[in-house]
Amino acid sequence: MSSSPANQNSSGWGFQPQFAVCPRCSWRYLLSSGSAGVCPNCFQADLDQLSAENLPQDTPPELLVPHSLPQDRMASQVQGFASGIPFAPADLTPSNLAGRLQRVFLPVWLVDVSVQAGWQLEAGFNYQVVSHQERYKDGAGGWRTQEVKETRVRWEPRLGRLERSYANLVAPALEEHARLRDRLGDFDVSAAHPYQTEQMGKAYVRLPDRSQDDAWPDVVPGLQSAAAVECGQAAGADLVRDFRWTPEISSRSWTLMLLPVYSTYYLDDERKPQPVYINGQSGRVSGVRRASLKRAQRTAWIILAVALCLFLASILIGTVGLFLFGAGAGLVPLAGIGIVAAVVVALGALIPLGMAWGFNRRG
Repeated sequence: MSSSPANQNSSGWGFQPQFAVCPRCSWRYLLSSGSAGVCPNCFQADLDQLSAENLPQDTPPELLVPHSLPQDRMASQVQGFASGIPFAPADLTPSNLAGRLQRVFLPVWLVDVSVQAGWQLEAGFNYQVVSHQERYKDGAGGWRTQEVKETRVRWEPRLGRLERSYANLVAPALEEHARLRDRLGDFDVSAAHPYQTEQMGKAYVRLPDRSQDDAWPDVVPGLQSAAAVECGQAAGADLVRDFRWTPEISSRSWTLMLLPVYSTYYLDDERKPQPVYINGQSGRVSGVRRASLKRAQRTAWIILAVALCLFLASILIGTVGLFLFGAGAGLVPLAGIGIVAAVVVALGALIPLGMAWGFNRRG
């Protein structure tokens, strides 16, 4: 495990950490600076700042993946999220989304382990078999012999003993880790750096809600896979199957790695915040994209008003033409056309409602 920078104070973070929790969504945060403010997850409640004595994670992370999304890429992603929505809420604009951005770090557990284990496996060794096939080609001399090389695998049992330390095995530190990964995509953890205080800036650090004991079962499959690969390499095998071992874990050393996320929001028809999340590396955006039924309704009322005006004008023209010029006047047929057009325009009022309803249903 890497050591913390020497210039950090006694808190380990390099600053006096502040502990806060959202009373609505229950996300817990460590704050790097400033007042608690509104929750950067739900944006529906102010954070309750608690005593630092209750801070559940008092040691700094070992690694941190910085926010590295270029500004032009950020602007493009935000623009793409806000565009293409029929009758988008008035508050859903690229400038509003960009102006409300918050930097958030999501945690994952890292664990170092020392393992002693007896193991056995079936080691596969590739070899080639040469055979000959007879093929008949009309017009090419008849029957011809063709050499064929086929790769086969020879399986042999192997066993041995493993004594090894494995560093920075990853395990989820949040209950909703899988859901967040589905929404935001993966992070390139090869870009992680040893934690430095100046990398934090003004940011919210989400604190783990999974204990290390709960996270340990998620470590075991990856640990076993890594051991199987190394044991296969020790056996000189091309392939490995049926790997079995009896591990004894002599030590576990846990730290954290922080992953970069941006959060922002827009207000829907009910003035309720709709959170939007952005992967701080790739720029992948996740959030609910909803059309505004209120805007669609206003547009429908405007169309109906136009249809009503057209209908009344047509009635008036027809009445004037009938009384002044008689039924054979040209104004009466014109009025009929106007009435038909008014009905068509009135039916068109259903279009904005259908567009908004259909978009929200698909979303």
